[in-house]
Amino acid sequence: MRLLFLGDIVGRAGRNAVVEQLPSLVADRRLDFVVVNGENAAGGFGITEDIHQAIVDAGADAITTGNHVFDQREALVFADRQERFLRPANYPAGTPGSGSGLFTARNGARVLVVNVMGRIFMESLDDPFAALDRELAACPLGEQADAVVIDFHAEASSEKQAAGYFVDGRATLLLGTHTHVPTSDHRILPAGTAYQTDVGMCGDYESVIGMDKEEPLRRFLTRVPGERFSPSRGPATLSGLAVEVDDNTGLATAVAPVRLGGALSETIPSFWVD
Repeated sequence: MRLLFLGDIVGRAGRNAVVEQLPSLVADRRLDFVVVNGENAAGGFGITEDIHQAIVDAGADAITTGNHVFDQREALVFADRQERFLRPANYPAGTPGSGSGLFTARNGARVLVVNVMGRIFMESLDDPFAALDRELAACPLGEQADAVVIDFHAEASSEKQAAGYFVDGRATLLLGTHTHVPTSDHRILPAGTAYQTDVGMCGDYESVIGMDKEEPLRRFLTRVPGERFSPSRGPATLSGLAVEVDDNTGLATAVAPVRLGGALSETIPSFWVD
């Protein structure tokens, strides 16, 4: 099975890049399952139902989020009716939406997707490690699920790395989102789980983490808040991680970064090349 995870969509530039390029990636690279983090897709803050649907129509099988999940107030309403939309599983009980979902891939496999949020330098939610334990116990890899994909949305690299080892052997893939900068530590952990500390963003990298650089720079120089941040609208880079999965075990056999377009050097997995 072939999985693709695309990092945080930031604004219109990132949104357009995903909507325009994902359909051909799914078809040409024979992707069985695609997860996209969409929490910054609407003007850099949150996601609307129309944008959610456009990403699904482009080929996303599940859309994860993070700390900006409810920045667009309509997400509080559509979270309960859009089954492909996930918010962090460690939000308190009663929060709209779901933190996980079991989906059917194009090859018929059952894929569990889990979304959790870290607590270091982030707003305080319930324990993400306990939430992961609950989700994996309820739908174990190799039993109810043929593959397990985890989006660990967090600031601290140490927390993401610890989470990777915490689920090693119990998940197909755990990767980090949120910092919008791709790390170079993609690998398969000792027990077979694919890992990357941060997958990066789908957005314009000639920016400050996807935002037009003038206002963040002015704030760093003056320490005075001014205008609202707005997403940069230059050419976007599609940043993601591709994983090849052993259909018998549900564990990773190969992992490689994906970067297409925009300011970063392009790279595609060697196992995508026939």
